[in-house]
Amino acid sequence: MASSHEHTVKAFDQDIGQLRALISQMGGLAEQAIEDAMLALQRGDTALANEVRQKDKQIDAIEAELEKLVVRVIALRAPMADDLREIIAALKIAAVIERIGDYAKNIAKRVPMIHGEAGEERIDVVSILPAMGQLAADMVHDVLDAYSARDAQAAVRICARDNALDDFYDSIFRTLVTYMVENSRTISQVAHLLFVAKNLERIGDHATNVAEMVYFAATGDYMAERETGEAQAN
Repeated sequence: MASSHEHTVKAFDQDIGQLRALISQMGGLAEQAIEDAMLALQRGDTALANEVRQKDKQIDAIEAELEKLVVRVIALRAPMADDLREIIAALKIAAVIERIGDYAKNIAKRVPMIHGEAGEERIDVVSILPAMGQLAADMVHDVLDAYSARDAQAAVRICARDNALDDFYDSIFRTLVTYMVENSRTISQVAHLLFVAKNLERIGDHATNVAEMVYFAATGDYMAERETGEAQAN
């Protein structure tokens, strides 16, 4: 006959499994939101953009469910040391994923404004932003894999990739400003596209935040502070 301690341990393991499943579910939705928002931008697909905005509510709902689970686990199980560290990391990671979903939603909001009315001067967004969007989505995907595997070294590698995303943003910023200077009719679209690029850059920042939490949850240590691209160049 199983002891009460064994029951408690089994119940706690189930709670941890549920926390991980909720993080995975949130992350999958956020990753899909980024990809769909960028596809909507490329196609001028306002219906898809609206779908991204509506689905953001699912991410918010899962975060709320996870927060309730964390409160219950702490109250009932009184976790210590490594277990408590994992629970707190899950809570923080969920909050970051929710913000990533918000950034994808914000990109989707810009789709009708960027494509505008028929006959308006158009910038070829297909050649400017998709690669940056893919890099941001890949970082989110890979950091969630690192979380699932408790892979501290993968988390370190993901943080290093944020410099590439920052460089992407700097390049796109210069390109878009050139568009604006050469043709004043593109000013409105440039402003919105710069907003999109900045949101993608922020998604990368948040992916690195998750990677740092994964590293801490896996090792109990804080990741060494990384150098920015500018610092490395000096």
